[in-house]
This record gives sequence, C-alpha cells and structure tokens, in this order.
Amino acid sequence: MKSEKVSFKNSQGQELSAILELPLDQKPKAFAIFAHCFTCGKNLLTIKNIARSLTRSGFGVLRFDFTGLGESEGDFEDTNFTSNVQDIQAASDWLAHTHAKPKLLIGHSLGGAAVLFASSQMEHVEAIATIGAPFSPDHVQHLFSSSIDEILETGESEVTIAGRKFTIKDSFLKDVKGVKMESVIKELRKPLLILHSPQDTVVGIDNAADIYQAAMHPKSFISLDGADHLLSKQEDSLYTGQVIASWATRYVKDLTDASDVIKTDHKVAVRTGSGTFTTEIVVGHHQLTADEPASVGGNDFGPTPYDLLSAALGACTSMTLQMYASRKDWDLKEVVVHLNHKKDHVTDCENCEDPKTKIDVIQRKISIEGDLDEKQIKRLMQIADKCPVHKTLNSPVEIKTELIR
Repeated sequence: MKSEKVSFKNSQGQELSAILELPLDQKPKAFAIFAHCFTCGKNLLTIKNIARSLTRSGFGVLRFDFTGLGESEGDFEDTNFTSNVQDIQAASDWLAHTHAKPKLLIGHSLGGAAVLFASSQMEHVEAIATIGAPFSPDHVQHLFSSSIDEILETGESEVTIAGRKFTIKDSFLKDVKGVKMESVIKELRKPLLILHSPQDTVVGIDNAADIYQAAMHPKSFISLDGADHLLSKQEDSLYTGQVIASWATRYVKDLTDASDVIKTDHKVAVRTGSGTFTTEIVVGHHQLTADEPASVGGNDFGPTPYDLLSAALGACTSMTLQMYASRKDWDLKEVVVHLNHKKDHVTDCENCEDPKTKIDVIQRKISIEGDLDEKQIKRLMQIADKCPVHKTLNSPVEIKTELIR
C-alpha cells in the first residue's frame, strides 16, 4: 500500500493528523475510514495491518488521530464521545472534498461505537464493521471506575489508562451516559459486520451479542477466537483485515469494477514501506506479497525474492513441458518441479570468504507422470532446459535502472 500523510480540521478548527493508505498502481475503488480505540492512535500496528488487507482489495483507507491524541491538535480532556463522532464526520468531509465520500466505516473498541453513531448520520456510508466494540459508549467508564466519584465531585481527575495519564472531565461522563445506542443501531439498516473475541477482557463478548440483537439484517458476526482486545498478535489483525475486506466486497457498490487500474507501461509494480521487509507486488491485476523470514527481521508474510525467482523457473518449466507434450499429443498427466537456491563455490578455493569464488546454483528436480516411454521422458528433460525463464537465467541479462520523480 502507498501511504500519504495528510491533515484536516475538526469542528473546532483544530488540525487532525491522518494517514491515507492507497492501493499500489490502482485508483481506489472505494474509501474507508478507520476510527481507533479509546486513547489509542492511528499508528497502532493493528490498524496498519488491517489497512494493508483493505488496500490489497482496492480500498483507500484513511486512519487518523482523534482530537488531543497522537499527532492531532487539541486537548484530550476537552473531548468526548460526541466530539469523536464529529471527528469522523470531519474525516468524511475531507475525503469527500479531496477524493470521494467514504463507503465503509471501521471502528475499534470505542471507535466502533463511534462509527455506528456516525454512520446513522451519513447516507453515503454503505457498510460498517466494528471490532471489539461496546454496545454503549459509557462502557468505557470501567477503565477508570475508581476515579468516577472524584470526577463527579471535583469536575475532573487524572487517570491512568494502559500506563499513560489522561485527564477525564465530568462532561465526558455526562456525554457518554446520554448516548442511547440501541435505537441508533436498530434504525441503522445498513450492512453490519461485528468482530469480537470471546477472550476480550476489556470489552466483553456480551457487547457483541447486544449489538447483533439490536441490529437489523444484513448483519454478520465473526468470532476472533483467541485474540486479545488490541489484536496484538499479527495473525489476528491480519485475519481481521482479510475478513473485513472480503465481506465488504459484497456490500460496497462498484468495488469489483476493474476499470480503475492505472494504465502504465510497466507489467510489475513493487513497493516496500519503511521499517519493514514486507513487500507488495502487483502484476497486472494479480497481487502477491514478498517478505523475509523472522530470523532476519522480516514478518514472513510471503516468499523471499529468491524464492519467487525459483518459483518463476519452476512454473515456466512445468508449463513448457505441458505445452510440448500437448503439441506432441503425449500422455503427460502431471509435472511436479522441486527447486532450491543456494550459493556454491565454483572450485576449491584458498580464500573461500571472497564472494567472487561462489556461484548461484538452483537445484531443480522434476517428477513426470503419464503413459510415457523412456525416449519421451528423456526428450521432456531436454525440453526443461529450453523453457524461457531457464534461458533468461543462463543468458547475459542487462537491467536498466532510472529514477522516477
């Protein structure tokens, strides 16, 4: 995905910091807004992983910091649930002005309750997804329950949430208490996806049941079994993103329209973001992911570049054999190619640490099944060395590189 740092003003004229994630080499087919959890921020790894799954499905994703959090202006102590909803509306207005109105809203925890409320005021929103969301915004009070009496008596109190100190005012308590979510959810009448973990100790699973019960169809529930509230395990956040992206294709209009692919002279586009080896690859309308193993600092989300090189040779080999056998009308039922890449010394050497004494070696083993005689099998093994990728790897290759500005 391609990231762009942007900002927009909230209802009070304060700048809110945001990141707009865009698909690689493709115009977004639809836009989504992600609302983060209470006291969290847009740069939470969980949000980045979910955004990655959505951009691979053609979404543009706007993730932002609520007022007074992260890199956004304003004071957190002066915010409440209503201001969060207004921030989502401001994000929607910015998208509508600069790109297109968002069709999908996604909210995590209290952000989930906020997108439910906000979507009731946005006719252009076609689908909503919540992750670990409370049925009522006042559920968040349990995070600072020991300070509620002091807040009500003195008007405010400094509380500690997830190891950080925040000031909560009595206006916040009054605001969340006044929100009646059941009627809002019941009148929503938009496709709703509810994702929640049975092991969520911050927002209990009964909240998901209450939201589901109040909502009208079409509504869906996905259990994030084994996940914690913040989806801190990468596999949980990646799975969540994949589920939302797949589900949204059914309800967001025009998402499957392929006419918006950017036309370029290049067949392949590859992008690697900062601080990661995880690499997005677009080949025409096909999408792949490359990575490095965890042992060298990668996420192991995909094959390594050398694995992809070996795969290209293997695919070309098996296709070439099938094409040749088909033209000859031979009974070749199946070809299986096993490959392994390594670097071997060309000859015995005195200075074996010198990289010049090594050569790249791809070991290729071919299994052939069918009603074939030895002469036919021998010929197929000769043809394997004639596949186009094999020829390319054995030929001088010139790579011309230029900078694009």
